[in-house]
Amino acid sequence: MSIYTCCFRYLCGSSPRQNVPIHTLPNIVLDTSSMGHEVVIVKNGLRICGTGAALGNTPILQNKAYFEVKLQQSGVWGVGIASPEAELDRVPLGSDAHSWVLCSDCVLRHNSEEPHRLVAPPQEGDVLGVSFDHVELNFYINGKNTNTPLTGFKGTLYPVLYVDEGAILDVVFRDFSYPPPVGFDAIMIEKSILGHD
Repeated sequence: MSIYTCCFRYLCGSSPRQNVPIHTLPNIVLDTSSMGHEVVIVKNGLRICGTGAALGNTPILQNKAYFEVKLQQSGVWGVGIASPEAELDRVPLGSDAHSWVLCSDCVLRHNSEEPHRLVAPPQEGDVLGVSFDHVELNFYINGKNTNTPLTGFKGTLYPVLYVDEGAILDVVFRDFSYPPPVGFDAIMIEKSILGHD
């Protein structure tokens, strides 16, 4: 009889049970369907190595978005935003009208123009912050604004990272090392993607 009572309690909820989420929010990661042919994406879609670029899997639709990138290993690299039309096999990015990036040579590039240059290059272990409000794209190094804004955006834009010559970058879309600028937050996934209840 005690075995039946035990089973009955378990089935009827008297015993402790685990909560199982009905809906799990999708993760924002680097998109393996929107990357260069020689790009390698590992660490559950959060690390890029090899040669070429990769877009994030979610467009930046909200007014004020922020993400971070940790420079794990030096080489040739770039961080910023791009449209799906960007040439993801070509490094460095920023040579076309579809990408706006901070490059490892301290230059900010868009459409083969170089409107800004950093005083000192980021080093291995540095955290690069990226804030975007559809008017300005700003970069931060270890939480400090570089005061090198880029402007003139068109179309639907995504986070983008590129690497070459041994560079390794880790992207962070949540749980940041440094607080985002005032009013900015992590990239949000559009509700229509999540489906309806």
